[in-house]
Amino acid sequence: MKNTVSATGAQPPGRLLLELRNVWKVFAGVPVLKGINFTLAEGEIHALLGGNGSGKSTTMKIISGAYQLDEGQILLSGEPVRLESPKAAHAHGIYMVPQEPHVFPHLSVLENLGIGLDFSRQELQSRVEPLLESLGFHASLDEQAAFLSIAQQQLLEIVRGLLRNARILIFDEPTSALTFRETEQLFERMRTLASQGIGLVFISHRLGEVMEIADRVSVLRDGVMVLDEPIASITPHDLVRAMLPEAAAESAEQVRGRRPSRGEPVLEVSNLNSEAFSDVSLTLHAGEVLGLAGLVGSGRTELSEAIVGIDRHARGSVRVLGRELPRRTPALCQQHGLVYVPEDRHAHGIFLDLPSVYTITAGILDRLGRWLLSSEAEKEIGERYVEAMNIKLSSIWQTAGTLSGGNQQKVVLAKALAGEPKVVILDEPTRGIDASARQDVYRLIRDLTGQGVAILLISSELEEVVELSDRVLVMYRGRIIDELTGDDINLERVTESSFGLQGEVPA
Repeated sequence: MKNTVSATGAQPPGRLLLELRNVWKVFAGVPVLKGINFTLAEGEIHALLGGNGSGKSTTMKIISGAYQLDEGQILLSGEPVRLESPKAAHAHGIYMVPQEPHVFPHLSVLENLGIGLDFSRQELQSRVEPLLESLGFHASLDEQAAFLSIAQQQLLEIVRGLLRNARILIFDEPTSALTFRETEQLFERMRTLASQGIGLVFISHRLGEVMEIADRVSVLRDGVMVLDEPIASITPHDLVRAMLPEAAAESAEQVRGRRPSRGEPVLEVSNLNSEAFSDVSLTLHAGEVLGLAGLVGSGRTELSEAIVGIDRHARGSVRVLGRELPRRTPALCQQHGLVYVPEDRHAHGIFLDLPSVYTITAGILDRLGRWLLSSEAEKEIGERYVEAMNIKLSSIWQTAGTLSGGNQQKVVLAKALAGEPKVVILDEPTRGIDASARQDVYRLIRDLTGQGVAILLISSELEEVVELSDRVLVMYRGRIIDELTGDDINLERVTESSFGLQGEVPA
């Protein structure tokens, strides 16, 4: 390790607390971590970055005992250990501060902190008070946790770790729900902890925060550790380039299908606001694929739910085919030609315990008979979409839950298309499906736009956004900050904007 000044302003980090050596993790025969190495020293704040699916969460779950590695070693202070559970990790001084604090709202602050610990109330209080004071926690120990802010709940999680004599604290996206001032206060506390010799792992999508707080940064890409450098020796653009796939330079092939011409506007969103995003305006044209890119938590799904009326509290204007829909519901939007295919097909999109045809026709029951459903009409529509979308099943009556993930996704898409919409919002349309089914979905998207249907495509896979989109909007922290067209639609530009490294486009 190079002799650099710590972000805490103190001396350079000391001896190694944690070391991962050649760690592999495989799920269902697919390697997720491919021989990674990672170190954390006393007093060091080590940031871990990577795109969606890069292996960050798996790495942290291995360190915190939630997962067990398949090959390799974990060393603590130079000694090999096995971390077979979170309890074992706690016993070795490792604690993970989760993105969403886990508190029991009807218990007091002190009762929350005492869960899982064998202390009397007096002993617990004597240990807790100095820790809370050192972290600047201003609330009564008898106050109910339900009345604490997110920042205060996060401090409780930190104290839980310190009460277990944690030497290693893992912070998973700790600033995602914090204000700017709360983030600054958290960083002050992190620096204080580091100055006491505690090692901190910091996971964040916000590169500005990484550059501000970290001493060292590592980047995972597709399960491989591709960068490990002192923060003083790199720039945010270096980090973005490290996260890009090796094939990112092949932009000429990726832009081959762009359609510069646009049809008539079919979806117009003006000044839409909610708790998750602010002042969003966009226009989608007939026959266009408009990609909506951004990292997890940027507000993409919340925006789509507001557009179709799932979020009833969103404020702003939505026009479909020139008609404003002030009191939107998903059913009303569908009647006017706008449908939404949600990210979680199991929770919101499919009837797993019923025949597949029942999902396909669920949105058009009014067309199948006024008083009694026409089973013949239902059968005809089901078979038509099974053939058109290449859904592999024994018959349209096969239970949807017995289909593969890719075919379940096609059934959900068939349900959306059975109503012959003019605008389709696709939220993670290829999530959890194999390569063959993915290509079928891509073909379907191209066929639909060829027929004049407009697609709003939301995907965490930036390669997918780049390949399919005629135009791309990028969201960052609840706002659209970039609009890309033509040759600007490439992985490097989309990735940089997703991490907030591009200027905001005018509304």
